[in-house]
Amino acid sequence: MLEDIDPVYDITAPLDLDYYDVLADLPEDALEWRRRTREFTSGLDERMAGHWERGEYPTDLIGELGRRGLLTDGVDVDGLDESLTTLSPLAAAMVNMELSRLDGSVGTMLGVQGGLALRTLALFGSEEQKAEHLADLATGRTFGAFALTEPTHGSDSVSLETTATLIGTEDDGRYVINGAKKWIGNGASGGLTFTWARISGGEFDGKVRCFMIDQSTPGYSAEAIRGKASLRAIDQALISYDDVEVPAAAVLPGSTSFASASEVLFATRLGVAWSAVGHAAAITETALNYARRREQFSKRLGQFQQVQERLTWMVSELTSMQLHARRATELDTAGRLSGPQASLTKYHNTRKARAIAQVGRDMLGGNGILLQNKVIRHMADIEAIHTYEGTESVQSLIVGRDLTGFSAFA
Repeated sequence: MLEDIDPVYDITAPLDLDYYDVLADLPEDALEWRRRTREFTSGLDERMAGHWERGEYPTDLIGELGRRGLLTDGVDVDGLDESLTTLSPLAAAMVNMELSRLDGSVGTMLGVQGGLALRTLALFGSEEQKAEHLADLATGRTFGAFALTEPTHGSDSVSLETTATLIGTEDDGRYVINGAKKWIGNGASGGLTFTWARISGGEFDGKVRCFMIDQSTPGYSAEAIRGKASLRAIDQALISYDDVEVPAAAVLPGSTSFASASEVLFATRLGVAWSAVGHAAAITETALNYARRREQFSKRLGQFQQVQERLTWMVSELTSMQLHARRATELDTAGRLSGPQASLTKYHNTRKARAIAQVGRDMLGGNGILLQNKVIRHMADIEAIHTYEGTESVQSLIVGRDLTGFSAFA
């Protein structure tokens, strides 16, 4: 048999590398949610590699995540459903980290459904809107999408061109929405799309507000973007709004300007930083497992000086990422985290994750490009988290403005 001549190494098992015990003294609730998330991810490696390779979106996992209470991302869900618990920032961080340690697409399922869609409704929805939809989003019974970026406005999302024209009054009138959105997770999955559009008419003329739109509404059309080399096991959509008519009640009343959208993105930035930790941990642990088992030149790879130096470098960078993320989350827990601090955490961690991925891929040689060994999949998926919810350049300008007092955005 051919498989008898090609050794298969068990190199993807988590090793929980934590050289400074950064995560060893977490509060008990955070450790418990980490354990619960690890319980969910256990045994899914092979399945996710297959979905990633085939470009399939396993939507059943959204429901499973919801049933286990893993979709809430720290949003207040107390009283919504007996199965739901509001997670502390550190507990939510552990869920983000462990899901991304499994697979970037699964981590993004949480980011889209819980971090963006659920949080948008929780922050800005009316009591009636929340009573009708919040529990279903939190448990994965309804898919949620956050539609901000557009084909011609990514980092420049503040200049979005999607419009919502008021017909009648803001109390009992309607809005007609026209425009397009791009890169919208769950945007073609048959749920609710929280759509950010610029108002034309009425008290909020020229302002950006959010609309809750059922994807079955006439004029709403969306298709999953194909040809991706990253996050292949989750769909992002290209959406067209062609005279989509919604009642005034579709507006989330708490969304009053683009600052509302920024508030959501600020709240999710730490989640991306922890996702980067999960990716980097998976790659580092795989490289270490490989170095312990693989033989070349009559020695285990781990016996070579150059390999030991590389592993030391990877662990030092991973430790730096853990320290950044934990400190920022502690500040968040205390209500003291600033926007620039959150930006610096994402900036630092996704950059370090990219560098770790490059070294880890190289350490595995040709085996580094096999999906079964995870490294190349993580490497590709890191490219997506490095970009979404604020590119490296945008994050650096946010921090730079804070440092110098000068804005370089315009």
